[in-house]
Amino acid sequence: MNYRHAFHAGNFADVFKHALLSLALQCLVVKNKPLMVLDTHAGAGGYDLAGPSASRTGEWQHGIARVLAAPQPPQALTRYIEAVRQFDRKLGGRTGDFRFYPGSPRIVRSLMRLNGDRLVACELHHQDALALKREFAGDQLVEVNNLDGYAAIKSMLPPPERRGLVLIDPPFEDKKEFARLQRALKHAQQRFATGVLMAWYPVKDAAAVAALHEWLTNSGLHRVLVAELEIAPVTGEGPLTRSGVAIANAPWPIEQDLDAALGWLAQTMGQGKGHAEWRWLVKD
Repeated sequence: MNYRHAFHAGNFADVFKHALLSLALQCLVVKNKPLMVLDTHAGAGGYDLAGPSASRTGEWQHGIARVLAAPQPPQALTRYIEAVRQFDRKLGGRTGDFRFYPGSPRIVRSLMRLNGDRLVACELHHQDALALKREFAGDQLVEVNNLDGYAAIKSMLPPPERRGLVLIDPPFEDKKEFARLQRALKHAQQRFATGVLMAWYPVKDAAAVAALHEWLTNSGLHRVLVAELEIAPVTGEGPLTRSGVAIANAPWPIEQDLDAALGWLAQTMGQGKGHAEWRWLVKD
């Protein structure tokens, strides 16, 4: 409950996660059938990068600031970058003076259609949940819940649409978070076998990450890929410099855009020293 995403909004891990979220959703919305997105750890919805929290860390300056300043992003990232710029303009940001960064619910909402798509956003932190409710007040396509997102996986799946995506993005403050993530993915698989399951994780504990990859390989999940991006070599201490995303039931043809998108993001945010890679753990 101590974690507040505002301190890390727009940093390299946020950009990486949201770019992949955008790529996955772009694949899903091609089919003309309604879908549901369940965001289990939704945060506040949007963040003022000039506010006290983001200003204290300044992490966004090494993430989204570098992305927006870089020329010629790959076509696959156009929708994500435009969603970021539109959110900033909506809240009064000025050209050349970027200030407001969207959280995952806003990234999702920017790609939703009006043919029955909907977003269910869960946030346990009371203040952030209130901010999220204000953010989407009056939006009939978005349902906001002040509850534990892990519990929502059990209570809200499967959706009536039978299509969609579950985003699990916990803070990883608890040493048992990897185990909780695995249980959540298993529950989501049991309840929503056709859904795209997407989970973010930090890369600081090599043994924990290797165990997660091994579990994913043997979990019974289908079409499982993992992607990781780093902006500096990983050390046991110090700030996070590498993070990963696992996607089960990965939507076709997301793999066609991963090399170009991840390579550009790594080099841009890592200022020529970054690195990104992805691979299938389960291909079928």
